[in-house]
Amino acid sequence: MIGRLAFILITAFWLVMNVLLWRSEFSGKKVGSAIPAISVWQKILSAPDDSSLEIWRRGQRIGRCRWVATVRDETTAAQPTLNEFEPEGQVRQPAGYTIEFDGTTMLPEAENRLRLNLHAEFSPNHKWREVTLHGAVKPNAWELKSVATEEALAINVEDEEGKWERRFTFAELRDPRTVLRELGAPAMLELLVAQMPLPKPGALALGLQWEARNDWLRIGHADVRVYRLQARLLDRYQAVVIVSRVGEILRVELPDEIVLVNEALGF
Repeated sequence: MIGRLAFILITAFWLVMNVLLWRSEFSGKKVGSAIPAISVWQKILSAPDDSSLEIWRRGQRIGRCRWVATVRDETTAAQPTLNEFEPEGQVRQPAGYTIEFDGTTMLPEAENRLRLNLHAEFSPNHKWREVTLHGAVKPNAWELKSVATEEALAINVEDEEGKWERRFTFAELRDPRTVLRELGAPAMLELLVAQMPLPKPGALALGLQWEARNDWLRIGHADVRVYRLQARLLDRYQAVVIVSRVGEILRVELPDEIVLVNEALGF
């Protein structure tokens, strides 16, 4: 009798403790609850692992890409180590962040693959300092580069007709139709760009209104807690980014049924 009573008390105690632990874990952040988008961006910029993604369009694999975020350390070799047992490579005071994006994809209208490389640098408070984008579809190549302090965008193009360069100030970029017209873009593209929100100088959101929520993602037979970033473009299109709790990009959903999926998950 005493043994059975002890078993009941221990079982009841175990159940109560699990309920309390569950409440402490989820009561403050219910499933789908909103959180500051900047908190998720901080996770992405300081993620410990790279994100290798496959690119799919309408159920067909068309390429792959890799996202690498790095935290730059403010400390220098001249400064003494405060703790000899401190883990090697630990960042004590971030001096900024760097993003590298490399990708290749096959365009429906092109015979050769499109290759992209993005290099972006951000300050400790997430304001962009420098952005460089390289793109190439043989035999054509181009580069777009902008430095925040210069308040200008430089465009370098190499095609079958040779090389040429254009430079536009931020003031000129406020009317992108004028820029596209000078570059010889189709009128339809000018009309589309005219409806797009322009990014504010230094803004990480790139002109989009991002929302962030807690969410779940099913991986195999288990549900895993994730973050969900979401933004709307032109009030018609939607972009969704699913991020792990440590900042690794797991899935990206873009217009025209384009989906980027972490290679560890599969499509």
